[in-house]
Amino acid sequence: MPRWMRGAQRSLKSLMMILRPLLMEPKRSIIETLSHGAKGTNEIYAALQERGLSMPRSTLYYHLSTLEEAGIIEMAGYREKGGGAPEKIWKLKVRKIGIDLTTGQIFKK
Repeated sequence: MPRWMRGAQRSLKSLMMILRPLLMEPKRSIIETLSHGAKGTNEIYAALQERGLSMPRSTLYYHLSTLEEAGIIEMAGYREKGGGAPEKIWKLKVRKIGIDLTTGQIFKK
């Protein structure tokens, strides 16, 4: 390992702890779906089904909440349909995650 990386090794491990869950399905597909613009929960669910990722809606809500807690996505508003509960609209909050090699700080853009 190059000498310049030794000091950042701990930060790299921290970065990998953040990235690993995000790169696994279905979170990866949710991020990909939202990279094309804000989408409603139903649109995200349909996009995941098109990719062959069949799951209960409660599991989708879990993954959306996890991504929201990680600061990757955010709720952009609500869509009113009929007389039922309004549908949440989601959008990406962060498009890039990286590490400053000089300070070891992890950043999100």
